[in-house]
Amino acid sequence: MLCQMARLRLRPRTLEASQDSADLLYAKFMGGLADSTRLRIVRFLVDGPRSVGEIIDHLGMSQSRVSNHLACLKWCGYVDAERQGRAVFYRLTDRRIRKILELAQAVVADNASHIAACTRIPV
Repeated sequence: MLCQMARLRLRPRTLEASQDSADLLYAKFMGGLADSTRLRIVRFLVDGPRSVGEIIDHLGMSQSRVSNHLACLKWCGYVDAERQGRAVFYRLTDRRIRKILELAQAVVADNASHIAACTRIPV
């Protein structure tokens, strides 16, 4: 009887811990897109693979800064890279990322003034 009660008490905590871990993982995933430079890179890659040079030109930033953001995006699984001769091309790893961006754009369009006025979420 005692073992059954102990198991019953552990299950909710285990589920809570599991949910907390999942929430942290989701927040980290969204955080990858929360940086404006990384978001601009991902949006630029929606239409297809781009070389590092094209990404640098598009963003108007230094190669080292862009490479740092690309490394982050690659590490977290948003993009992958392929070397073609001397050039490295980046592409989105999953077509669903395009859908995430489309959904976000629709929500932002519907709530733009509230989002712009929000002081609780840092930019």
